[in-house]
Amino acid sequence: MIKKGKDYIAPTLLVTAFFVAWELIARFIGIAFILPSPTQVAIKLWNLKEILFFAHLPATLLVILTGLFLSIMLGVGLAVWMNVSKTAEKAFYPIIISSQTIPIIALAPIFVLWFGYTLWSKVAVTLLITFFPITVNTFDGLRSSSKEIRELLLTMGASKREIFFKLQVPSALPHFYSGLKVAVTLSVIGAAIAEWLGAQAGLGYFSRRMMTQFDGAGVFAPIVLLSVVGILLFLMVVLLEKITLKWRKTQ
Repeated sequence: MIKKGKDYIAPTLLVTAFFVAWELIARFIGIAFILPSPTQVAIKLWNLKEILFFAHLPATLLVILTGLFLSIMLGVGLAVWMNVSKTAEKAFYPIIISSQTIPIIALAPIFVLWFGYTLWSKVAVTLLITFFPITVNTFDGLRSSSKEIRELLLTMGASKREIFFKLQVPSALPHFYSGLKVAVTLSVIGAAIAEWLGAQAGLGYFSRRMMTQFDGAGVFAPIVLLSVVGILLFLMVVLLEKITLKWRKTQ
């Protein structure tokens, strides 16, 4: 326990020093609409807690969770398909790689044009930005299973179905969680970008609205909330990974 406590000393001191420096610099500059201090942001967050937590946060969470759910379903499904079919791998893998070379901020207005200011225009941006790490990591995980164990299972009469569920899936799970950790943080970015460019509710939309009013603390307050959401989602994935991959600790 003492050792674990010492592990948090350095990052805690670093974060504290960062916020103290931010507070001092912001007070020295004295231009709150450009650089508000952390205390000003905290006060604004408290004053706007009702509208942020009960109006805009649920809208953003709906976008994030819907986008992540679709990314997991499509990403894992496509990874499995490419694993069992060389034709599918040759057809889709280059497209998946190419999709990441297109700037997301350039596609967001197109999705707004197609879907309007609905949920799906924002989900499309989130899906596109989170789809890649889940698909590629899961695919690499399925391919990382031991060839020796696979040959042993074949000699013992195991079917392809048994090899998939008893060998490839356990091998792919750590890679899947690695991709999901990246995806959950990117989902917050995707939702915020989509809401900035076209939305009627959400934390990104509220931040943009405050920017037009030159309210620096109002711009930062929803950004802080978005950061907290990303951290909590990441920690939830870490917890889920520990629960479902207990066997890794015994190896």
